[in-house]
Amino acid sequence: MDETQNSRTSLAKGAKDIAKEAKRQTAKNLSKAVDRASDEYSTRRSYNRFQNEDEEDNNYNTYDQRDGLYGDNAGNDEEEASSDATEGHDDEDEIYEGEYQGVPAHSDGKQRDGQVALGRPVSDSLKSRKELENERQADEEELAQQYELIMQECGHGRFQWQLFFVLGLALMSDGVEVFVVGFVLPSAETDMCVPNSGAGWLGSIVYLGMMFGAFFWGGLSDKLGRKQCLLISMSVNGFFAFLSSFVQGYSMFLVCRMVSGFGIGGAVPIVFSYFAEVLAREKRGEHLSWLCMFWMIGGIYASAMAWAIIPHYGWSFSMGSAYQFHSWRVFVVVCALPCVSAVVALTFMPESPRFFLEVGKHDEAWMVLKHIHDTNMRARGEPERVFTVNRIKIPKQLDELVEMQNESANPVLKVLFKIKTELRGIWLTFMKCFNYPVRDNTIKLAVVWFTLSFGYYGLSVWFPDVIKHLQADEYASRVKLHNSEHIEDFTFNFTLENQIHRNGVFLNDRFISMKFKAVTFIDSSFINCYFEDVSSVGSFFKNCTFVDSFFYNTDIDDAKLTNSRVINSSFHHNKTGCQMTFDDDYSAYWVYFVNFLGTLAVLPGNIVSALLMDKIGRLSMLGGSMVLSGISCFFLWFGTSESMMIFMLCLYNGLSISAWNSLDVVTAELYPTDRRGTGFGFCNAMCKLAAVLGNLIFGSLVGITKAIPILMASTVLVGGGLVGLRLPDTRANVLM
Repeated sequence: MDETQNSRTSLAKGAKDIAKEAKRQTAKNLSKAVDRASDEYSTRRSYNRFQNEDEEDNNYNTYDQRDGLYGDNAGNDEEEASSDATEGHDDEDEIYEGEYQGVPAHSDGKQRDGQVALGRPVSDSLKSRKELENERQADEEELAQQYELIMQECGHGRFQWQLFFVLGLALMSDGVEVFVVGFVLPSAETDMCVPNSGAGWLGSIVYLGMMFGAFFWGGLSDKLGRKQCLLISMSVNGFFAFLSSFVQGYSMFLVCRMVSGFGIGGAVPIVFSYFAEVLAREKRGEHLSWLCMFWMIGGIYASAMAWAIIPHYGWSFSMGSAYQFHSWRVFVVVCALPCVSAVVALTFMPESPRFFLEVGKHDEAWMVLKHIHDTNMRARGEPERVFTVNRIKIPKQLDELVEMQNESANPVLKVLFKIKTELRGIWLTFMKCFNYPVRDNTIKLAVVWFTLSFGYYGLSVWFPDVIKHLQADEYASRVKLHNSEHIEDFTFNFTLENQIHRNGVFLNDRFISMKFKAVTFIDSSFINCYFEDVSSVGSFFKNCTFVDSFFYNTDIDDAKLTNSRVINSSFHHNKTGCQMTFDDDYSAYWVYFVNFLGTLAVLPGNIVSALLMDKIGRLSMLGGSMVLSGISCFFLWFGTSESMMIFMLCLYNGLSISAWNSLDVVTAELYPTDRRGTGFGFCNAMCKLAAVLGNLIFGSLVGITKAIPILMASTVLVGGGLVGLRLPDTRANVLM
C-alpha cells in the first residue's frame, strides 16, 4: 500500500515538472502562438490554447462550443487534462481553472538590446504615422470579429437585463426633462411674474443646454469611459434640477435648468453606446429598440405627475411674501427622482469592456467580460461553465503629442489646463468623424437627425398650442359684455369671469374676497370703492378712473392699470409676486391629458419596431416611418376640432417613433468605438438644435396659418427619410 502511494506521489510530481517545463517553452514562443491564434479567430469560432509549435505532439485542449467543456486530443481523462492557462497547482504557485494568467494582450514587436532578430517586425519608431494608423485599423477589424465571438460566448442574460434597467432609468430621465419644460413653463412664468418678452426662454434655454451637453459628454465618453461620464452628467442633471425647484428668481431658474439640461444631454449618446457594446450582433437591434421604451415611460411619468401634483395648489407653502414654494416646484423635485435612482444604480455596474479594449486596458476588459459570462451562466444554472478567453486583441495605441504642464503651477491653472486638454481631445475626435470612411455617414446622419427632430419637436409644440388656440377661441366666444352699467352700494364677494365692462360706473361698491378672471374694465369709473383680498388673473383696467378708493391685500398694480388715473386713493399690503392657482388655468388638466395620450400612442410603434428591427432592417424602418409621418401631416387640414387634433397627434407620434428607434440603432452601429460617443453626441446635438428652431418657428405660426407648418413638416420629414435610405445597412455589422 505504501509503495503504491509513493508511486502515485512520484508520478504526480513528475507530471508537475513536465507541466512547468511546458509553460516555460510556451512563453518563449508566444509571438508565434499569437500569429497562429489570430488566424484561428478570423477563420472559425474557436478559442485554441496557445502553445509551442515545436511541441505539437504534446497534449492540449480545445474549446467545444456545444457544451463549453474541454476535451483532450490525446484521449486523456478530463481530470488529467490541462492547458497552459488553467494548469494545476504546485506548492509555489496555486492556479485554479479559469483563472486569468496575465497573458500579454499582444506582442509589442520591439527590438531587444539593440538587436534586430531575423523575421521580427520593424520598430514602431521607424514607421510613419500612416503605417501605424493602418496597423491600428487592421487590429480594429480583428478585434471586432473576436469581440463578437466573445459576446456570443458570454451569452445574453441577467447582466444585460440588469444594465438594461439601469440605463433605462437614465434614458427615462431624458424623457422627463423634455416634458418638464412644457409642463412647468406656464406655472413658472406666472409664478415669477415673467413679462411677455421673457416668456418662452425656458423651453429654448433647456434645449440649448442639452445640445451642448450631448456634444461634450458624448465626446468625453470616448476619452474617460461610458460609465464615468454618464455618472457625472446624470449627477449634474440631478443636482441642478433639484436646486431649480428652490430658486425664486426667473434668471436663476433659467440658469439651473440650462445646467440641468447640459447634464442630461449626455444621456442619449452614452446610454446607447454603452448598451450596444455589451450586446451580440443578433440581439443588438431588438434590445436597443426595447431600451427606447424608457423614453416613452419618462413622458408618461412626467404627464401623470403633472396631473397629480401641479393642480393641487394647497400643497404649496410660503415663508412671508418673499419665498413661495408652489405645487409646480414639488413636481420639479419629483421629476428628479429617476435621475437620482439612475446615478445610484449605475455605481454598481462595470465600465464597458469594449471601451477598455479600445484604450489598451486588456486586464480590466477581461475582468468585466468574465463577470458578464459568470453572471449569465449562474443565472442559467450552469455555474461550472468556464470563461475560456485568455487573450484578447488590443488595437495598436498611437502616441499623441501632449503639452506638459509645470508641476509647480497654480492648482487653478492645472484644472484649466486639464479642461483645455480634454476639450482639445474631444475636438480632435470630432474631426475624425469627418474622415474617410465615416464622413459621408456623419453628414447623412446629421441631416436625418435634424429633419426628424425639426418635424417632431416643431409639431409637438404646434399641436398643443393649436388645441389651446381652439379652446381660447371657444372661450372668447362666450364672453359677456356689459355696457354703461351703473352699480351703487353693492358687495362683490364672488368670482367675475370672462366679462368685458365698458363705460361702467361703480359707486360706493365693495370688492371683498373675490377674483377677477379674464375680466376687462374699459373706460369705467370707481368712486369711493373698497377692495380687499382681491386676486386677478388675465384681468385689466384700461382707461379707468379711481377716486377716493382704498386697496388692501390685493394684486392690482401698475401692470394691470393701463392708462388709468388714480385720484386720492391708497394701496396697503399689496400682494407681491404673481398670485396663481390651478383654477386660473382652465385648460391645464386638458393639456396634461393630451400629452399623456400622445406619449402613450407611441407604445404600439415601440413594440412593432423592436420586433421587426432585425427582420425588415433598420433603414427600411427609418425611411418608411419618416415618409409615413410626413404624409400623415397632410391630414392636419381636417383638424378643425380638439378631438380631431388629438387624434392626429396620436397618429403622428405612433408613426414617428419607429424612425427614432431605428435612428438610435443605426447611429450606435455606424461609428467605430473610438468615436462612437462623439459621433452620437454630435448627431444628438443637431437634434436639440432642430428642437430649438422648431419651437421658435412653429410656435410663431400658431393661430396664423396651417399651410406653412404642414408643408414645412411634411417636406423635412419626407426629405430626411429619403436621405436615411441612403445610409449603409448595419444589420450584419459587428461593432468596430
